[in-house]
Amino acid sequence: MTSLQPCSTLARRALSRHVSLKCQCLSAVRSFSVLNRPPPNYPGHVPLTTIERGALAIGSAFGSLVDPRRGGKSYLIAALGEATATPYFIYRLRDAMLANPTGRRILRDRPRITSQTLSLPYLRSLPDNSVGRTYAIWLDREGVSPDTRDNVQYIDDEECAYVMQRYRECHDFYHAVTGLPTVVEGELALKAFEFLNTVLPMTALSLAAMVRLKPAERERLFALHLPWAVRSGLGSEELINVYWEEQLERNVDELRAELNIETPPDLRQIRRMIRQQKKAEREKRTAQTSAQ
Repeated sequence: MTSLQPCSTLARRALSRHVSLKCQCLSAVRSFSVLNRPPPNYPGHVPLTTIERGALAIGSAFGSLVDPRRGGKSYLIAALGEATATPYFIYRLRDAMLANPTGRRILRDRPRITSQTLSLPYLRSLPDNSVGRTYAIWLDREGVSPDTRDNVQYIDDEECAYVMQRYRECHDFYHAVTGLPTVVEGELALKAFEFLNTVLPMTALSLAAMVRLKPAERERLFALHLPWAVRSGLGSEELINVYWEEQLERNVDELRAELNIETPPDLRQIRRMIRQQKKAEREKRTAQTSAQ
């Protein structure tokens, strides 16, 4: 019996430490409140309680409905994306990167897409129809910059926070490769594509903004761009695993074919033709009125 006592004592001590650590963890969970937050997990991180996260999701969803475009309420769309990405969806996207050789390299290298990391003058000098030149021309045409993306704040896991940041900064490459403009119609078409490609809830929730479209625009979205989004979104490779910085000199058509992305109907050309048609109809009516 005496020979068993030391083992029994060690077992009791180990059990005591386990219970103590468990109690400390439970105490930490209970103490996490608005007035008593844990330290941030990375620079800029803002830990949220479950209630705060829910309130952020609801408030940002209503706010971003007012203007889903980049120049309007982009910070609300960003907050909505972060509030609804956890606890499952951002981990699924991170795991998709871990399961892909290129995705793993991106997670290891952690590149950022800004005007400092990408030389826009160099991209403009690349051959026509290259990925880099297509991206630069799209930025110039839409009057936007890669520096306007908000930093991730509300995702607790530091690696998953980078995944969300990467998705956010690659969004303009998705625009450039598909050719979709930043008008509401174009953003909604791209969000539908992104939802089927990434499964992030924010991309689907953003589609509620279609209530802001005019009847003709809504009809065009359902007839042309949503069918495209379903085909390409379901059939394409996961774009989060594209190392865009290594694709800049490639032919954009070759990359589309490799990723299995169809070129959508040219929304700019469609809108231009409609404007010209309306202008011609007005001029015709004016001429008829003058003749009378």
